[in-house]
Amino acid sequence: MAASSALRDLRELLDLKFPDAVPLQRHRTEVVATGIGELDNIFPSGGFPRGRLSVWTPGGGATAVLRSVCRSAVSGGERSVWIDGGGTMAGAFWDAGPILIRPTSRLQALRAAESLLRSGGFAVVVLAGADPEGTENVRLSRAAHESGSVCVALTSSATTSALRASSSIRPHSYVWRRDPHGDAAAIDAATIEVRISSLGWNRRARVMLPVRRDEPRMALPTDLPDRRGTR
Repeated sequence: MAASSALRDLRELLDLKFPDAVPLQRHRTEVVATGIGELDNIFPSGGFPRGRLSVWTPGGGATAVLRSVCRSAVSGGERSVWIDGGGTMAGAFWDAGPILIRPTSRLQALRAAESLLRSGGFAVVVLAGADPEGTENVRLSRAAHESGSVCVALTSSATTSALRASSSIRPHSYVWRRDPHGDAAAIDAATIEVRISSLGWNRRARVMLPVRRDEPRMALPTDLPDRRGTR
């Protein structure tokens, strides 16, 4: 009874926060596109499969691609969420649209992923920094199947998944911004090679992605407690 009440409250909160979003059940395309045409072409059906658990090995531009997937879902009138189990995302520089959740532990990250999948309110759920193991993979796979959502785990662990992806930055592929003296000053773009594999499927593609530079913080976040002078 308590679980159903919590689920109802979550759905009401989502409707209040995203009044213009189309409910997931009205969007029954089989996949969610990455938003990057060159990459969509190497997926078995043109994007991440709904109702399945997919795995992407961290590094090599994986974060940039998956953030694009989240934005692609939002631009299509649906909701997406990024669960930052590793605490690597800076909320001040997060894109408007996809929701960013920063749990305080690995267990909380896994519970959040399963709960949000089961809510049926999200087209894409990305789980980063919390490697699912054993039965945790089964629970995530089942929740994704029941909701018809895309679930992507950023993990290098060998897990049971419908689709596996990895990426690497091509050596010497950086596009540099030059200073007035002609010297390399900053990276503007880089080429990554992406590999997508599934049952009976194995494709590769190279794509150039822009490099985003976040401004460095000059002070501590205001939500952190001041512990100076404490024992």
